[in-house]
Amino acid sequence: MVSQMKALVLSGGAGTRLRPITHTSAKQLVPVANKPVLFYGLESIADAGITDVGMIVGDTAEEIENAVGDGSKFGLQVTYIPQEKPLGLAHAVLIARDWLGDDDFVMYLGDNFIVGGITGLVDEFRRHRPDAQILLTRVADPRAFGVAELDDSGQVIGLEEKPDNPKSDLALVGVYLFTPAIHKAVRAIKPSWRGELEITHAIQHLIDNRADVRSTIIHGYWKDTGNVVDMLEVNRTVLEGVERRIDGEVDDRSETIGRVVIEPGARIVNSRIVGPAVIGSGTVVSDSYVGPFTSIAENCRISDSELEFSIVLRDSSIDGVGRIESSLIGRHVEVTPAPSVPSAHRLVLGDHSKVQIHS
Repeated sequence: MVSQMKALVLSGGAGTRLRPITHTSAKQLVPVANKPVLFYGLESIADAGITDVGMIVGDTAEEIENAVGDGSKFGLQVTYIPQEKPLGLAHAVLIARDWLGDDDFVMYLGDNFIVGGITGLVDEFRRHRPDAQILLTRVADPRAFGVAELDDSGQVIGLEEKPDNPKSDLALVGVYLFTPAIHKAVRAIKPSWRGELEITHAIQHLIDNRADVRSTIIHGYWKDTGNVVDMLEVNRTVLEGVERRIDGEVDDRSETIGRVVIEPGARIVNSRIVGPAVIGSGTVVSDSYVGPFTSIAENCRISDSELEFSIVLRDSSIDGVGRIESSLIGRHVEVTPAPSVPSAHRLVLGDHSKVQIHS
């Protein structure tokens, strides 16, 4: 018999590393290949056969709820659980206690991206049902993550949160699986120096009390999309998997090369689009070049410009600015050339100065 499992999805947090985009938008809703990061996670949860989802929401609750709704478009049933402040991952488990009941659950950070989903991980957990199972991946600089220490047999013997001197290069990926044993652990720990209830401390409490804590090291692709560099990298990875589809208009003076998606209602005029790239519905690209690994959302205007390895959010315009690359451009943005000004030198020179100026 397959045990009942729920999913706890964390969609609060301030998204400080993605500012200024997240001053006006939830970080989990920043699009990758024109689809919010959060949606990829919800689809992975549904694919794993989990339908009951609790969504932890904070200041951006209204925006998250408007985007996700009741979850039915993902095949899910979503319950929203408000969190007054982002007080740590273990705090999210604490406030979701009544909703979780005594069911096993997967905790999924809504701004994380895992290629291939979590079905295999969930199936493994259901087969063996340890008290906790964590997902690990090797990273170049583990100091920015929760870090796991394993013994020679691969058993988890210790966890640290953002250590100055990491004991390994194994970082915790933002997916955790728990039995109800975690509830006692989150009640037993104290806030860290950051003022947060750390999930690493709760899992360490399980380890210290001889609970069965297991790990899976993934070698595939994982990103925490908390900053611009990682967002662009995830966008690149997703676009590498798109299939060519031209549903919009491409005039006779334009050229589309490779895996290019032109959504219905988009128009390409006297332009060159080199994939992989996605052009959203209602967007007009004219007299321009759009290069690989670029996502342009709906209702944008790109004219007399070049754009590559970038994400442009909806209702923005880029006009006559030459080349833009490696950029994340928000909603309702206007990018235009600066007005030309006469060239002049303004000097304040002391006595006996000697100045050479190349005109």
